[in-house]
Amino acid sequence: MKRFSLIYSALLILSALVLSPVFAAEEEVRILFLGDSLTAGLGVEPHEAYPSVIRDMLDEKQLTHITLTNGGISGSTTASAVSRLKWFLRTPPQVLFLALGANDGLRGLSLDEMAKNLDNTILLAKENRIRVILAGMEIPPNYGPEYTRAFREVFGALARKHDLAFMPFLLKDVAGNPSLNQADGIHPNAEGHRIIAAHVLPYILENP
Repeated sequence: MKRFSLIYSALLILSALVLSPVFAAEEEVRILFLGDSLTAGLGVEPHEAYPSVIRDMLDEKQLTHITLTNGGISGSTTASAVSRLKWFLRTPPQVLFLALGANDGLRGLSLDEMAKNLDNTILLAKENRIRVILAGMEIPPNYGPEYTRAFREVFGALARKHDLAFMPFLLKDVAGNPSLNQADGIHPNAEGHRIIAAHVLPYILENP
């Protein structure tokens, strides 16, 4: 009888372990891409924009518990970042991929204001326990060396200040290559988006 009791107890413990959360399916991870036309995929099909390409890459790795939301809006600047993130807080993401600032630079807007807008967005994310991956940008040298350098440094300074995962240049290996961009020389074509996705994917996998 004692032996039966011990076996029964062992079976109960084993059942508890099997049914425990440790062995449950991985919980959903929501990642929000907050960006401009580069993220929205201006000029390419929706499924060709880099967030969608990343979704395909994650599916190939059977990482179906990661949900991606493309929050890119063409023409947007950092001025709208906080209000847009607040809208998504109704179903808050766990990770924010912040890729704004290109239009601020191309329009020659105040870099102090751009830094302030990005800083406030990062603070809002952190207040809501959202991990931030910051994507840096660069602008063409015809804006002058001082403005170009200062623009680039805004992103690095924010990444250091907030200890963020930092991708120095969203368009690495794509910017300035005619074969990877559309006729305007600014927006990536489908192949360009695939290269961006390949560069962004490691940041997603390292910061789930």
